[in-house]
This record gives sequence, C-alpha cells and structure tokens, in this order.
Amino acid sequence: MKDALTSTLKNLPDKPGVYQYFNANDQRIYIGKAKSLKKRVRSYFNRTLDSAKTKILVKQICRIEYIVVKTELDALILENSLIKKHQPKYNILLKDDKTFPWICIKNERFPRVFSTRKIIKDGSKYYGPYPNTKIMRTILEMLHKLFSLRTCTYDLSEKHILKKKYSACLEYQIKKCKAPCEHKQSLEDYIEDIEKVKHILKGNIAPVKKVLEQEMLKASDALKFEKAGQIKEKIELLKNYQSKSTLVSPTIQNVDVVYIQKQDKLAAVNYMRVHHGAVIYAQTIDVKIPMHQEVKEMYPGVIMHLREKFQSLASEVICPEKIEFDMGFKITNPIKGDKKALLDLAEKNTKYFLLDKKKKQSLIDPNRHTNRILETLKKDLKLKQTPVHIECFDNSNHAGTDAVAACVVFKNAKPSKKDYRHFLIKTVKGPDDFASMQEVVFRRYKRLIQENKELPQLIVVDGGKGQLSSAVESLKQLSIFGKVAIIGIAKKLEEIYFPNDSLPLYIDKRSESLKLIQQLRNEAHRFGIEHHRNIKTKRIRQSTLTEIKGIGDKTKQSLLRHFKSVDRIKKAELKELEVLLGKAKAHKVFSAFKSD
Repeated sequence: MKDALTSTLKNLPDKPGVYQYFNANDQRIYIGKAKSLKKRVRSYFNRTLDSAKTKILVKQICRIEYIVVKTELDALILENSLIKKHQPKYNILLKDDKTFPWICIKNERFPRVFSTRKIIKDGSKYYGPYPNTKIMRTILEMLHKLFSLRTCTYDLSEKHILKKKYSACLEYQIKKCKAPCEHKQSLEDYIEDIEKVKHILKGNIAPVKKVLEQEMLKASDALKFEKAGQIKEKIELLKNYQSKSTLVSPTIQNVDVVYIQKQDKLAAVNYMRVHHGAVIYAQTIDVKIPMHQEVKEMYPGVIMHLREKFQSLASEVICPEKIEFDMGFKITNPIKGDKKALLDLAEKNTKYFLLDKKKKQSLIDPNRHTNRILETLKKDLKLKQTPVHIECFDNSNHAGTDAVAACVVFKNAKPSKKDYRHFLIKTVKGPDDFASMQEVVFRRYKRLIQENKELPQLIVVDGGKGQLSSAVESLKQLSIFGKVAIIGIAKKLEEIYFPNDSLPLYIDKRSESLKLIQQLRNEAHRFGIEHHRNIKTKRIRQSTLTEIKGIGDKTKQSLLRHFKSVDRIKKAELKELEVLLGKAKAHKVFSAFKSD
C-alpha cells in the first residue's frame, strides 16, 4: 500500500461523511457514505473481501478524499448528489436516474399532498428530497392527521361538485377527510389548511402552532373540550417534528461556498457548489498565504480563481468575510439560517483537512517538532552538539536547614522522569547556594563517570553568575569542562549566562528555545521544592517526639496515626492520651509538651 494512502487511513475522523476513491489517472472510481469514515474506509483494507468487484476496486485506489458532515442523513444526501454529478465507475445503487422522493402539493383546486420521485413543472410545490422514505411517510401521515387532507384523485372542479358527481368515501366515515367532494368543506377552509402544511414543510412551525393554540383556547372557552383536546394533540405532534437538512434546502438555488482557514503555517480552502438546494461538488485544497497577507485579504483572489477553475456561473458566493468592491456577483456573509449552516460545514471540512495534514506530517517525521526546537536551541546558544540530553539543577533550603537539591532530565525536549534525582546536601552548613550547587554537580557527574554512563550535551543551572561559576568549578575538577556545555538562567529578566562571560544573552521571549529552558528551570524548582517539603515535614514530625524519653518508634507512630500531626498531639487532653497510650506514657507526652 502506498505511503500517502496509509497515512490517510490512519488519520480518518470518526465522524459521518462521504468518501471518494481516485485511481492512478486521478479519476473518481467510487463514492460512498459512512456513519464513521474511520471505520468504513478502513474496512476496505482490513478485511478479507468476498466480492471480486470490490477486490478490483481496492487495487485501483491511489488516493482518498473525504467530506465531513453533521449527520448520517446529510452524508446520504451528499453521496446521492455527488454520484449523480460524477457518475463513478463502481457506483451502482445510486448511479441511475432514480432520485429521492419529494413531498408534492399539487397545483389543483383542492390540492393533494403526496410523495413523488418525479418533479413536474406544472406549478405544483415540492419539498425535500427525503432520503429516508420512512421519515417521509411519517411526515405525510402527520400532515393528514393534522389537517384531514383528501387522498382521492377526483377532479374537484366547482362544476363537478355542484352536479354532485362524487360521494363521500370511507375516509370521510373514519374522519380522515372532510369530504370537499360533497361540499362539506369549503375551498377557503381547505386552502387555509394547505398554507399551514406549507409552513410546516418549510420548517416554519411557529405560525401554525400559534393558530392552533388560539383555536384550542376558543374551543376550551366554548366548553368544547373534546375538540380542544384534539387540537392539543396536533400541537404536540408539531413539537416533535423536524423536516430540515443541513445539506439540502429548497431556499438555496445556485450558490458557491468558499471558506479559508489557517493554522500555524498551514492553510486550506474549502469550495462547495450548491445547485437546486443540494451540494453537488465539494473539495478542500491547500493554499499558500504570503507572510504579509491576512486571510481576509485572500478571499477576492481565491474566489475568482475557484470560479474560473470550476467554471461556476453561480450568482451568489457565501463566505465569512466582507468584500468591499463589486465582483460582478452577490457576496453573502450569513450569520444564521441555511446559508450559515453551509458555511459552518465548509469550516468543519477545512479544520479536518488541516488536522489530517498535520497528522500526516507527524507520521512522516514524528520528531519534526522536537528536532526543530533542539536545532533552534543549538543555534541560539551556539552549541557544538544538538542538546538531545539536557539536565537542570536547582537548590532549596529554609534558612539553611533541610538543604536539598534537584536534578531534572529532559531527553528530546521532553521530561524523562525516571532519570530525575534528589540530593541531600552533605558537606555544606548554613544557607550557601554556591557551595551547594558545587557539591551536587560534582556528585552527579562523578557518579555518571564512574558508572560509565552518558553525559548530557547541555547543563542548565538555576541561578546567575555565582551558581554557574560554582558548577563550572565541579566540572573542572572532573576534567569534563569544555566537553559538556553549561549555562545559567537568572530568574528576573530571564538572562542566560555563559562561563567566563560577564554579559548575559537575552533570547526572544517568544522563542521556543527560551520556553524549553524555562520549562527545565520550572520543573527543577517544582521537583526540588516538593522534596524539601517532604524532608521538612518528616523532620518536624520525628524530632519533637524523639526527644521525649521513654517514647519509642511504635508509640510515636501510634500517636501520628491517631492525631495526624504534632500540633494536634500538643493540644490533646490527658484523658485522650491515656486511652491511647496508657497512664505512664500519656503523662510523659503530656508533660513534655506542657513544659514547652
């Protein structure tokens, strides 16, 4: 399998959408939909294929493109549009002229409402299409239940009704029709119901709901509670109804959608063509943005290029940015509605395209980001070697007591916590950071040399010239000064100091080099402080109780387990201590703390 294809398969989103397979000649050979692009597309390559046709198809796939949508329903509609537009070689199910069904309101005196797959230009109104016939039937059933619409095919002209040519059928008897054929329902009343149907099919339920609520209140005031209850049921039906699709809208006839997005150094443009309410073409491509140019400044040029490339004659272009000059067609910047939904879809596709591109780059070179940071650090600090292995030291003490130090290790610009080390300062008395730094650096690298372990390419010391000089002295004693690069970082102005140089280096605050050095310093400080607190807490717990004669380790542990801290032991009543320790030991502990 080709590397580019493998990379695409690894980065497919777990979202609904449409996928397109291309052959060596860059021709679309198959278009499909999926609830999960990730699972569906991978299934072609991960399982044993039974169909000979599918085996041949998979062998011809050289490139994969995909379009992310909101729902599986949207994927089905988009798949249908794309197959009809491009007629791929291996598509059979939707390749013929068979279309999704529509709901038709017939242009006749008492309009019928029914489903059809044929659109006849006779003045009738069509709503849809509905890729799921079950959903369409449910909608029709609801409309007939709400408004008792006729289902017969009679010619209900005024002349025929007056001549009483037709008689009411069973639908009237079971109250599913109001028998306009026998003039038991007026044309005005019927047309009023049809207008409500139109509102519902457009997704505009509020006016219909308002009218029904008014009718319900009137029926209730007139004490017609049965009728009011029936109207209430209709209102509940409307609340649960949804008939709109993100991808298809009868209000959008012939428009282009253009969306440009930039992330770091990558940029992409999504182009969609909407014709008669359906997306018939969608593509996301790379775009290069000059350093001096903003994304919003690119729209006029990109729009003209795409329209010329795809030979678009659309009278309207939907995009997120305003264009000040006349381009010869309408530019729309929607903030809500169907057109905004299309713009959101374009944004989503550019987002996934850029995310996919980033993942591909990381798969081709997983260490690309790390290598860039380390090479930048090497350049900024003028190092001889790339600092793959870096160690950082920090001291911590409280008024000279409980002095400790910490060494943190970063490998490939990331913390290597298994290599972190703590140090208890052994040879230094009192608060002397310089001497403490000299001791821990000496001990650390003396041991590495004795154990014949690898030395770091860079040592970072938390502190200015004084701490750096002390660390350098230890390296000289071990005869490794000059073999290992060493710097110091002063906290206030983030100054970088080098050995034998009194002038500091100031690195750009936004630089990845400085951020890495700061991360090292902050991690060493955190690690050192944590160890210092643990040592201090342990000493305080143990020292006070150890000084009491007749109190051993078991008694001490029992007290700490029960009271949790030395302060609580001090505040404890004698009786409480006696219950825990007995009278003799309780008096010793109580007396020791009271004498303080």
